[in-house]
Amino acid sequence: MDTATPTDSRLARRLQGLLHRTRRNYAAGHDRPLGGYLVAMAGFAAYTAAWTTAVRRLGRPLPERPEPWDVVLTSVATFRLSRLLSKASVTSPLRAPFTRYVGPQGPAELHEEARPEQGKHTVGELATCPFCMSVWVATTLTGGLLLWPRPTRTVMGTLTALAGADALQLSYSVLVKATEAPAEQT
Repeated sequence: MDTATPTDSRLARRLQGLLHRTRRNYAAGHDRPLGGYLVAMAGFAAYTAAWTTAVRRLGRPLPERPEPWDVVLTSVATFRLSRLLSKASVTSPLRAPFTRYVGPQGPAELHEEARPEQGKHTVGELATCPFCMSVWVATTLTGGLLLWPRPTRTVMGTLTALAGADALQLSYSVLVKATEAPAEQT
């Protein structure tokens, strides 16, 4: 039984027209998945609401302000986990359904592009963008700090140690190249 009125149908058509014009005017001839971005934003809002609900239900108090050490630890851990999830070779099977391999990009990292198919493009962009991924990771780590502070700090400490180890590995490589370059010139 259809209970839609002619006014409802006209409103729906007008909204569709407005959305179509907005998408066309915004895109400037490019294929921009605004609908996918809206879904991703709604998904993130739901994800954040779920963390908020869990914190409230368990009666966890919010701190007056973040502790500076937790902010530093969260920042470094977010950086490392975001790169691990969005760029590392070893996590490519997680991204493969939504991306296409292009080639290597830096030590143990890959350059991948989002698949153009509808429904995969937005997820592919999110999965290959460490900046985009960091919003989700920081939210997860912050929620973890509120609900399970000790295990979360342990995980963040591990990720921070990995980031430090990466920096040392890269620094070592630069030093080795610098010491080999003068020897090759003589």
